[in-house]
Amino acid sequence: MLMKKIKLFFTAMALVLAATTAFAQNLQISGVVTDSTTGEVVAGVAIVDKATKAYTITDAKGAYKISAPADGALLVSCLGYIAQDVDIAGRAVLDIALVPDTQMIDETIVVAFGQSTKEAFTGSATVVKSEEIAKVQASDATRALEGKVAGVQMTTSSGSLGSSPTLRIRGTSSISAGNTPLYVIDGVPYSGDMNNINSADIESMTILKDAASNALYGSRGANGVIMITTKKAAAGRAVVNVEAKVGVNTKALQTYDYITDPRQYYEAYYLANYNYFTSADGLGLSPADAYYKAASTIDAPLADGGLGYKIFTAPAGQLLIGTDGKFNPNATLGRVVNYNGVDYLVTPDNWMDEAYTTSIRQEYNASVQGGNDKGTFFASLGYLNNKGIILGESMDRFTARMRADYQIKKWLKVGGNMAYTHYNWRNGNGEEGSGSTGNIFAFANSIAPVYPLYIRNADGSHMYDDHGLIRYDYGNGANAGFFRAVQANANGLQAVTLDKDETEGNALTANGYAEVRFLKDFTFTVNAGMALDEYRGKSLSNSWYGQFVTDGGTLQVSHGRSWRINFQQLLNYSHAFGEHHVSALVGHEYYKSTSTSLSGYKKKLFSMDNLELNGAVVDGASCGSSSGIYNNEGYFVRAQYDYANRYFFSASYRRDASSRFHPDHRWGNFWSVGLGWLINKEKFFNVPWVDMLKVKASIGSQGNDNIGDYLYIDTYGISNSNDEIAVVFSNKGNENITWETNTNFNAGVDFDLFQGRLSGSVEGFYRLTSDMLFWFTVPQSLGYSGYYDNIGNMRNAGVEISLNGTLVRTHNVVWDIYANATHYTNKITMLPEERKTVTIEGYSGYSSGNKFIGEGLPLYTFKLRQYAGVDPATGLSSWYKDVKDDKGNIVDKVATTKYSDATEYLCSDPTPKLYGGFGTSLEAYGFDLSVSFSYSIGGLTYDSGYAGLMTVPGGTPGYNFHKDVLKAWSPENPDSNIPRFQAYDQNVNGTSDRFLIDASYLNFQNAQIGYTFPKKWMDKIKVSKLRLFVTADNIYYWSKRKGLDPRMSFTGSTSDEYCSPVRTVSGGISITF
Repeated sequence: MLMKKIKLFFTAMALVLAATTAFAQNLQISGVVTDSTTGEVVAGVAIVDKATKAYTITDAKGAYKISAPADGALLVSCLGYIAQDVDIAGRAVLDIALVPDTQMIDETIVVAFGQSTKEAFTGSATVVKSEEIAKVQASDATRALEGKVAGVQMTTSSGSLGSSPTLRIRGTSSISAGNTPLYVIDGVPYSGDMNNINSADIESMTILKDAASNALYGSRGANGVIMITTKKAAAGRAVVNVEAKVGVNTKALQTYDYITDPRQYYEAYYLANYNYFTSADGLGLSPADAYYKAASTIDAPLADGGLGYKIFTAPAGQLLIGTDGKFNPNATLGRVVNYNGVDYLVTPDNWMDEAYTTSIRQEYNASVQGGNDKGTFFASLGYLNNKGIILGESMDRFTARMRADYQIKKWLKVGGNMAYTHYNWRNGNGEEGSGSTGNIFAFANSIAPVYPLYIRNADGSHMYDDHGLIRYDYGNGANAGFFRAVQANANGLQAVTLDKDETEGNALTANGYAEVRFLKDFTFTVNAGMALDEYRGKSLSNSWYGQFVTDGGTLQVSHGRSWRINFQQLLNYSHAFGEHHVSALVGHEYYKSTSTSLSGYKKKLFSMDNLELNGAVVDGASCGSSSGIYNNEGYFVRAQYDYANRYFFSASYRRDASSRFHPDHRWGNFWSVGLGWLINKEKFFNVPWVDMLKVKASIGSQGNDNIGDYLYIDTYGISNSNDEIAVVFSNKGNENITWETNTNFNAGVDFDLFQGRLSGSVEGFYRLTSDMLFWFTVPQSLGYSGYYDNIGNMRNAGVEISLNGTLVRTHNVVWDIYANATHYTNKITMLPEERKTVTIEGYSGYSSGNKFIGEGLPLYTFKLRQYAGVDPATGLSSWYKDVKDDKGNIVDKVATTKYSDATEYLCSDPTPKLYGGFGTSLEAYGFDLSVSFSYSIGGLTYDSGYAGLMTVPGGTPGYNFHKDVLKAWSPENPDSNIPRFQAYDQNVNGTSDRFLIDASYLNFQNAQIGYTFPKKWMDKIKVSKLRLFVTADNIYYWSKRKGLDPRMSFTGSTSDEYCSPVRTVSGGISITF
């Protein structure tokens, strides 16, 4: 029995030993690596045998083979994914699913002349990725930043094609110099048109907001920096992507609640005249006489005090307005008039509806990319065809980009990035933004609803002229002999269809680099970039209708070219010893920009289809050319240190020169210092739900040279004096002008919590602008009007909060939310004594239109008469005025109905109390949904559109009214705050704080819904990914008054003479092979 047990024991030991030996032997292991979220194969994955250090890389199909011990483990890693240790456990087939490392992707921050990580970065920056950029349907990719980045404000004055938003990072920093941030594309400063950059080519945009982030850009970084990184290929399988979007554009601007019914307008017009005729300060007629005079002249010719047009047909002997002030129900709209033997139907049109149209937008993009461990290649093509929401407006844009990198040797890497854009913009409304008769928006927003837009036959059909064109009503008697006073002898809509304003151009950029690694810790990089922009503009005013008929039409042709070069030489050093890591950068940058322009003007066109000067015969004696040059050069150094990846220090210095200053004042010194502390890596910190907690602070200074050229020298112009040369003094120079300097302090906390479920930052900032450039006015007797000098300081101080959260994260469902908010205040802290020409309410400064620039006040503080309401006895407008004693001291404040006697007071400013954005995205079972909003709370804006509609008849009849005039004061409505509605009253809508209104708004900015088909379906048709989607932009906005859009400017100014923002809704398909 004992021998049997011994034999059994040795037999078992032999089996164990055999199994152990088998396990210790190497296995030939194979498998496929996929993305755990999408199921797609992942190429370029490094797979390392942890025991022998042997390694392999997955191929284009995600497949791999490796020999490793059967009881060993593999280390699987790839950029953008969480590294994994995978036990082999004797398996010869081992498929691996990698989990995307969203935190790693989010951590990469593009900074000046390099990259950083979220943990090591001591400055203030926000990254907006390609997924968010692609959601916005705009030719200018920066529109994708709206509401997405704390501290960034955006305004848009026009929705015309090719218009770009205006951006401010952490407020306005200068009064006279530029406030636009610096754009840097793939490391090279860019000053071209952002509409020439295809959004589909952009990988990310990083917004640098503080000195530690952008001090290395010296003179150009004072207003913040927007770093744009274009797409590049990753090592691995080749990828082909094709995307198409087709949609419709419509008017997004809400319309003021003005009178649209001709009957209601006649009632209002009658009422204003009746009040004037009966009023003691009017004609003082009896009610019966006043009724007859007001009712009988309402549609009389202009010379008789009427509106000029007869558009209603009333029974014989009946007036259009009854004795009760109501419109005659027996009158019908439309009147057939025989004029010079021709029957016309005179009937009004809705000018606003006719001004805007629904149009089509089409966008197509295709890209290919691929690479291996030696090199990568990316190429793209794009085409955008967009029709405007007014007639005569369209654009075509073709883009192409090619980017490649190649590791020639272990120590040498080279690469290049080239992009080309060809565009053609057409805009018939060249007078946008003015009150010109050629501006359709000025027409449509102001004209009464009683005037025809077209000339019609008796049956209502359009009349056509000898050219086969629809005849438009110019208010000049051509339509049945009727004349109008408002926008006389003009029709903005026909001007849009006949006039031409076209710009065709090309933009080319090319960047290249060579990177040399040597002595293990050193890298020397040479970057060279060039950009060429050229355009040819043609502006034609038609020869058939309007103000240029007598000239036979006019044509202006212009051409411009700008050429920019940038050279950088960068020496980087990076070394780690123990827990210490030190890096340094020494560099030099040279930037040069040259520009030229040429233009000519002729009259008397042979044909309106010929847009060349040789097609016109009368020289307009208006031609010219010009050229300009701008240079910037800088030397810089940056040092960074971190200990145990826990304590971080950075410092930078740049010495910059700008050609915009006198040689003696050309150089400036700019610097920054930053500190960071990762508290979560301290031994004493043991909070398991805190993934990352960092405290950071930075301070530094940057310069602003965006002041225009040649201000340091006297300039002269050459003019024609009876065909002799005359030299005319233009501007007085000041050789002492120099940089405006921004000193920035930033402190904050970054955090990641609950295993990445909640992340964000809280930052405080203080920015002081010193040596601000001011214009000084001098007596005309000196022979010039003034000069610039550097005197004055201003500061911005505020707090930013950014939050990103994941509410649900499962294999099939991911639900994310984000929100950001910014609060800041602005104050002018010092003005030169020469500019303190006026003192208001204890503040000294100077007036600029309806604003007051005062020491101790926010920039753009309103200076207006204060509305005191309605005089309860007369219904007249009243305003406040100061009462002063004999010594000039203010002793009281009383109301006056005399506008010229009223005092101007300080009336707050347009700076919002809070602004930002929020949104959410949901992915579930192949479906995806996202929405985003932007908002602004507080601040004031002057509603000039509403003010213009709150007028009364008088002077030039035929302007429209807001329906609020029907709520005006009357003896029966004595408590109204709207002054009486009486013709010829003066200053009834005079500039005052009556028309200041809360500038708060909420903008439903973007929504997108899509569906990605299951991968197992796509594999059958050899497609990697197929997604269908619908996306919408500028969906709806809420403001304090219907028709008001406070998003137009930072200054609190608004205008109804610009094109509406565009709402775009598109459907699209994206296919990846």
